[in-house]
Amino acid sequence: MPWKGDAMRLFAALLPPESVLAELGSAVDELRRLPGADGLRWTGRPGWHFTLAFYGEVHDDVVPELSARLERVARAGEPFGLAVRGGGEFGQGRALWVGVEGDLAAMGLLAERCEGAAREAGVGMGEHRRYRAHLTVARSREAVDVRSYLARFDEFAGREWTVGEVVLVRSNLPRAGAAGVSGEEPRYEAVARWALGADG
Repeated sequence: MPWKGDAMRLFAALLPPESVLAELGSAVDELRRLPGADGLRWTGRPGWHFTLAFYGEVHDDVVPELSARLERVARAGEPFGLAVRGGGEFGQGRALWVGVEGDLAAMGLLAERCEGAAREAGVGMGEHRRYRAHLTVARSREAVDVRSYLARFDEFAGREWTVGEVVLVRSNLPRAGAAGVSGEEPRYEAVARWALGADG
């Protein structure tokens, strides 16, 4: 595949299928009608994903090795089931997210292996953090009371889907270099996909 530029901002992710995104989209549309919702920066559907490992700026000469190691991680894994369920917040409402239920052990192991693949490829990953599966739906620059939103997500139960691949995603930041500037969001591009359990 062609790799352009000196470096690209990359992460490994799980991308829910369109049926799951449509279901979640309906729930988020209801949240956006709640009082005060216009004070949040809502993430567009193209940005909905479950990050497994965030790599930051990865130089072109490292990408092939990272890709090869991620392919081996995917081939050694097996498909597993997930469903969107519940939600939470980071930083007193500065990030509002939905979570998942299902085979969280398999998801956590996959995330750990995707991080390990990057370290082995020479990507500077910094300090290891405990993995928490989440899909961000809104952000705020200031602390916000999001209890009414979380109450709605407590009632939401999405359909189950089978995770069948790991996706390497490129994040193209807005021209100003930060998400949310002038209402712009990062643009996401899937640059590689690997099926889980392809060794089987």
